[in-house]
Amino acid sequence: MDWIITTLKDYPELAIFLTLSLGYFIGKFKIGSFSLGTVTSVLLVGVLIGQLDIVISPNVKSVFFLMFLFAVGYSVGPQFFGGLKKDGLPQMLYAAVVCVLCLICPYLVGKIMGYDMGLTAGMLAGSQTISAVIGVASDTINQLSIPADQKAALINKIPVAYAVTYIFGTAGSAWLLASIGPKLLGGNLVEKAKELEIQLGGDAIGDDPSIASAYDRVIYNAYEIAAHSYACNKTVLDVENELESKGRRLFIQRIRRGKEIIDATPEFVIQENDVVALGGRREYMMNYVAVNEKEVLDIELLNFPVEVLSVLIVKKEVIGKTLADLRHLKYMHGVVIRSLKRSGIQMPILPNTVMQKGDMIELVGIKRDVDQVATHIGYPDRPTNSTDMAFVGLGIVLGGLLGALTVKIGGVPISLSTSGGALISGLFFGWLRGQHPTFGRIPEPALWIMNNVGLNIFIAVVGITAGPSFIVGFQEAGWGLFIAGAAATSIPLILGLLIGRYIFKFHPIINLGCAAGARTTTAALGALQDAVKSKTPALGYTVTYAVGNTLLIIWGVVIILIMS
Repeated sequence: MDWIITTLKDYPELAIFLTLSLGYFIGKFKIGSFSLGTVTSVLLVGVLIGQLDIVISPNVKSVFFLMFLFAVGYSVGPQFFGGLKKDGLPQMLYAAVVCVLCLICPYLVGKIMGYDMGLTAGMLAGSQTISAVIGVASDTINQLSIPADQKAALINKIPVAYAVTYIFGTAGSAWLLASIGPKLLGGNLVEKAKELEIQLGGDAIGDDPSIASAYDRVIYNAYEIAAHSYACNKTVLDVENELESKGRRLFIQRIRRGKEIIDATPEFVIQENDVVALGGRREYMMNYVAVNEKEVLDIELLNFPVEVLSVLIVKKEVIGKTLADLRHLKYMHGVVIRSLKRSGIQMPILPNTVMQKGDMIELVGIKRDVDQVATHIGYPDRPTNSTDMAFVGLGIVLGGLLGALTVKIGGVPISLSTSGGALISGLFFGWLRGQHPTFGRIPEPALWIMNNVGLNIFIAVVGITAGPSFIVGFQEAGWGLFIAGAAATSIPLILGLLIGRYIFKFHPIINLGCAAGARTTTAALGALQDAVKSKTPALGYTVTYAVGNTLLIIWGVVIILIMS
């Protein structure tokens, strides 16, 4: 045991990875629907390992924290700037109002309880579940003109307050929004969610073959054309139009004529004894009854590749259009929409769901058809392991330089800090990627590493460094800090729901999604979707999430400045 302790002290990098391993392992466990989550688990494990008095260079956490903040901005940049347009402005304004409440409430609670800036900043981070505030507030404290030992004491209190208040910040937010929220918004939200789906065309989802949900599949069957078949001596386009007029949007993809297999074109004339590969959504194929055609097993004809391609929506001709509008465009022939993501959040696939710039849409169909659609709606996001590190490195450097600039107001030095600058840079570079998707690619797995591992290595170092003083700080804070944090969590959420209902007059389901997004609480979004049995709360989540993720992190600077 002594050898292990000595080794961890001599090689602190091993202590970091030990903290990550145990933290991620513990963070997976649930009691009912509650889980500590990875970040809190890593922090607590770091505190435990920190009792060994392991010294780690602060530069380690700074590097990973900048990487994390840039990734956060990059992820939400397209939605953040896209929300500035007319349709997104009410949600952006709502998110800004809720975020201001999320700053004011912890500040006032901290003043009432007599907390210093360290405990108050930690309470802000935990009660609003915004872990990045730990780093931003710490950076800001380091810039204050106070003795070094006082800085260290204040910074070490931040993770203490975060750990105490985070539990209710996460579980309490989900409970408030999923259980109390519906009562504040008139109740019976399951029915209201169904009504919203109908408004979005949800009642037509079963009749739209180019819009698919998770349980839908595209299938193809082969039919031999007889002399008295309607399709005989008709063009492919004529046959497909006739099928659609009868409520069956099916597509002819390939045709066998003798031993030759031919890719179907609209003007191709089908003849007697031809075998056609007819396909579409499963329910349409099940409803199709061959009258003057004979279904045959033609493995060679039906054995053709179907491409699944993610496309980043950037073209003006489809931005602001609904999925139903997209379906009726000529080039969508034979192509099915499989999923739609916005800021990494799965959006409901309903006919009247509106597409926004930066959305990631997943298409399924014959390669030539899918590729044609991709050229019209955006940029194909083909699988790759390569990250544009020149883009990432430049973005972090420019953001850090911006944040390092200091402006004196009333003799008080004010700056975004390098961490705040990295966030702003990430927003801009994420938006730039959406405008010009030919460069700046960060594959989703790489972005996950930057987001999750970047944050958790930072948190691990914070926990290990603060370990020796954590227990003392926890004892001094007491359970009063937990109650204070619960108040700081609950008041902004309750006021936010009421403001959304009576001032912004949002639909109740959208209101709940906006509240969850403004507080950047994904756990609450999941609880909401379970409570209302619908994915529609996500329609209010993404724009407000982009605003909330930006402002709440910046509040880490503001809370220190207004208390200094």
